[in-house]
Parts: sequence; C-alpha cells; structure tokens
Amino acid sequence: MLAIPSQNVIELEAQYIAPTYRRPPIVFERGEGVWLYDTEGNTYLDFVAGIAVNALGYGHPEMLTTLEAQARQLIHVSNLYHTAPHVLLARDLCESSFADRVFFCNSGTEANEGALKFARKWARLVSGNDDKYEIVAFSRAFHGRSMGALAVTANEAYRKSFEPLVPGVRWATFNDLESARQVIGPRTAAVIVEPIQGEGGIFPATHEFLTGLRALCDQHGAALIFDEVQCGLGRTGTLWAYEQYGVAPDIMALAKPLGGGLPIGAVLMTEAIASVLAPGDHGSTFAASPLVTAVAHTVFRTIRQPEFLDHVRRVGTYLGERLHGLSRRFPDLVREVRGRGLMWGLELTEGHQPADVVQAGYAHGLIVAPTGHNTVRLIPPLIVQEEHVDMAVSTLEAIFDHLGRTSG
Repeated sequence: MLAIPSQNVIELEAQYIAPTYRRPPIVFERGEGVWLYDTEGNTYLDFVAGIAVNALGYGHPEMLTTLEAQARQLIHVSNLYHTAPHVLLARDLCESSFADRVFFCNSGTEANEGALKFARKWARLVSGNDDKYEIVAFSRAFHGRSMGALAVTANEAYRKSFEPLVPGVRWATFNDLESARQVIGPRTAAVIVEPIQGEGGIFPATHEFLTGLRALCDQHGAALIFDEVQCGLGRTGTLWAYEQYGVAPDIMALAKPLGGGLPIGAVLMTEAIASVLAPGDHGSTFAASPLVTAVAHTVFRTIRQPEFLDHVRRVGTYLGERLHGLSRRFPDLVREVRGRGLMWGLELTEGHQPADVVQAGYAHGLIVAPTGHNTVRLIPPLIVQEEHVDMAVSTLEAIFDHLGRTSG
C-alpha cells in the first residue's frame, strides 16, 4: 500500500473531507486483536472497538478467511437477485431470536428508519385508522442522524440545525413508566426504546419500565421497537439485551457488531409486522451483499456460541468490579458507574470533562470515548481478556490520579 506520512493525511483531510468529525491527530494503519497501531509506531489498547462494531477485534482469522473466500466468489449483485449468504444469515437471526423475518440494510440509522416505516404501515392497516402514526421516543435516546431516526433522537444539538424533522413524535422520560403512559394512546403506532441507552450515557432500562411498555403497546395496538444497534449481539452478556428482561419486541434494529467491521444493519420483525409489507415498500441497493452477509454470518455464529457469551459475562463482570473500585478510589472524580456485560460508562463529577480523560488516554496508549452527559464510555472488543481490563483500569487510575492532583 502507498505510505503517506501521518501529517500529510491530516492536512489532506482538512482540505478535502467535510468537517463533521473532530478527530485526534492520530492515523491508524493496522490492528491485531484488541490492539491498534498508528503510523508513528505507537500502540493503543482499544476500548471503543469502532463504537461497538469490532466485536471480534482486529484480524480475526475466521472473518478473514470468509472475507477472502467470498470476495473471490461474489461481492455484489443487488437485491434484485437471490444469493445464499443473506438467506443463511436471516435464517440464523430468526432462529436465535423472537423474529420471523429480517430486512437487511447498511447501518443502524437505516435499521431504525426501516423499523419506523414498517411499524407505521402495520399500525394503520391493522387498525384501519390513518391517524395512527405517532411514534413515542424517550429522553437521552439516540437512534441515528437521518431525518426519521433523528426525529426520535433526543439530543437537541443534533436536531436543531435540521428541523423541521419527521412529524408525529411524542416524548416521554426514559425509565419513567408514568410519563410513557401519558403519551401512549390510540394514535400511537410504535414505541421505540433502547434496552440500554448507549449514546445517551450508558443507562440500562429497568425491568419494570420495559415490561410496562410491552403492556402499554399491547393495550393500544402499538408496535414495540427495541433499538439494539449498540447493546445487541452479545454486548451485554446475552445474545440480545432484551433476553435479560424477559420482554420481546415486535421489531428490533441491529447493526454495529453484526458485520464485525463491514457495514450491515438489520430489521428483525414478527410475522404480523412482515405480513403487511409488499414488494416496493422498502429497499436498498447495497444491503445484504454476498460479501457482507457471509462475513456477518461468521461473526454471528461465533458470538452466539454459549462459551463465547460466557466469556463476555465473565470479563464484563470483572470490568464492572474494577470500575466500581476505581469509583471508590476517586469519589471526587467519578460520580457513577453504569453498565452491563462489556458496555460501561463512568459518569464524571461536575467540573471534570470526559474529553480530558479521552485525550490523556491517547497519550497513555488507551482508547476510550465520551458519551452522553459527562460520561466516559468503555466498549472493548468482545474478545477482551481480564489482563486487558487490568491494563485499561491501571491506565485510568494514572489518568485520574493526575487529574485529581491538578484539579485539587
């Protein structure tokens, strides 16, 4: 490959790339396992995993074998034709979940867009009421940045410059069932919720909340949509986050880890929802390509194995224990620790910024990310080991010790 000095890459980006991201002055060139390497020879322990995408880390041998074999055979033909890889993936997703049918797309945003469309058509046809189109969403929610997904995303900073958005959205407070009861009614087509909020700051839903939403949707003939784009597919220690609540949705959006780094999203749904769909209702040129679905099938078959999920639970419990220990050691810096499995957030006390921790992490060879209000997010590859947890927490201890001394 053509080698370009890192400073040249940064300068070219400043000249040619739309300025929608604020990136650190690091240029990554390769990865291995849970490690990333930049063009300057520096090594980083990755506790972001491409924003929960690289579930199997970097250079997973079975993924690479599948990728090479399928690339040599067939990469793309479009959704106008049958191919085996996307059908096999759909079968396994359905047989491992509540779902009867799958629609494939390219991202989490697209999965949520599809979920909203399917829910609206189903609600109107089944009820016979054209006014049954409202969507209920929740505080701190993040469902994507397209006009429909953004309409059910709570962050005002993401929304304001692009309004008016898709109409018909009503808002309630996350984990407050009474507030949901006030807005769910005869005009509600769907309720969309993350079992564990990711971008909002790593907030798990309570059992009472999701159980109550299921009952309210059943009462009012509305579809319950779970957004498991970030918390699904093994991230919380079970294959699906909803399994830990004993509450099944009517529709579920997936994406991030499914392709192991390749772009894929999926809308899982019951037969009742799928039965109202017809050819032409929705589509995607690039979705469900043989290449991506073949790799996704390998990723899915790896993660769904009981021993793999046991590993996630074991290491996730250890990570949680270590982070709670960090909180006890630095009570003036860490306000709260939240999470489940390998999805954790450290909410800092007022006056301390996640950006300071993130920047210090780069200098110490650790990658973490900000999320929500004042929260540092840790979402490592699912193959992470206890020794990597120890390395990460030791680095955070050094960073917090320095921040505590300089702020004091």
